[in-house]
Amino acid sequence: MTITLILQAAFWLSAALVVYAYAGYPVLVYCLGRRRRQPRPAISADDQLPAVSLIIAAHNEAEVIEERLRNALSLDYPSDKLEIIVASDGSTDATNQMVRRCADSRVRLLDFNQRRGKAAALNAAVPQARGELLMFSDANTFWDASAARSIARWFNDRSVGVVCGKLQLIDARTGNNVDSLYWRYETFLKRCEARLGVLLGANGAIYAMRRSLYQPIPEDTIIDDFVIPLSAYLRSGCQMVYDPSATAVEETPAQMRSEFRRRARIGAGGFQSISRLRGLLSVRHGWLAMAFISHKLFRWMAPFALIALVACNLALAGRPEYRVLLAGQAIYAVLAAVGACAHGRHPAWRLARAATLFASVNLALLVGCWRWLVGAQRGTWQRTERATRPTELAPAQH
Repeated sequence: MTITLILQAAFWLSAALVVYAYAGYPVLVYCLGRRRRQPRPAISADDQLPAVSLIIAAHNEAEVIEERLRNALSLDYPSDKLEIIVASDGSTDATNQMVRRCADSRVRLLDFNQRRGKAAALNAAVPQARGELLMFSDANTFWDASAARSIARWFNDRSVGVVCGKLQLIDARTGNNVDSLYWRYETFLKRCEARLGVLLGANGAIYAMRRSLYQPIPEDTIIDDFVIPLSAYLRSGCQMVYDPSATAVEETPAQMRSEFRRRARIGAGGFQSISRLRGLLSVRHGWLAMAFISHKLFRWMAPFALIALVACNLALAGRPEYRVLLAGQAIYAVLAAVGACAHGRHPAWRLARAATLFASVNLALLVGCWRWLVGAQRGTWQRTERATRPTELAPAQH
């Protein structure tokens, strides 16, 4: 009887953790933030805008780097206050030559011969930046012309230390916005958390921070855009802002395994960051501590809770009510398998794909945890395979 009670408690605690992490917390943070209005930044004249350094980390990005530089040079920002730094992390293709061919004096190449990873490239690039603000982006990301100005004006408020823009995903072939359910879900959470003033990290494709707040991070850091902003917050207590009017676009991976590999890498980085950002677990950080535990820590624990849930359910299968629950899990497994190859817009196929997505996200976290435990996940990153030439994406920039 005691073992049965323990198994039942473990089953329902595991179920509660998963439900809270993916459904309960979003409802909670929405309700807490719905009556709060995020302040609007002041409109700044050109002479009031700060000097900025746009740092683009790159590794073997010859296919896109010229288009990325054209996009950066077209930003609506005073030309005398904008510099563009390409931090080339051991590129072995034509990336460096293409950057050197750019005749605009605002563009600088930092050629790091040894490939050490993005964190190391950023650590080396920041001391050479001249701007008061550091703006970070990727080689395969294209900013709207007004994005830099939209971000910079927030820094008129001295309490603001980090500003994150909005990334939109586009289809590589059509240029249409194809934000997945998961991406829309995460963007919704970011909006709600921003209203509470508890933004959890940034998006490496489009964010900025005061140069004075940047401190080098360990070179083996896997998800720099999570660790850098939150480390700045822990040191300074600065305000972190999400500005959805500052937009950037990026094409989705051409193959699903590339997306899975990216999620596994982020998962490994999440587990790595727990010890580095453990200060966020303190209750003195209020809502931010709650968001970190609920949105991140519980999410990272969810795959293990799901394993425990299934194991307990199997052990309790002798009881009728748990046989019904086990049958429900079996149906879900079939639905997830069907969703892996389902196409079309029929509600049934969408439901199946949602089941596949949930399974894929948690499987990627498990893989990421294993890679972190065995030290297989490095700070270096693999370039994502893309389906089209970057010039085909140009219309979606505006």
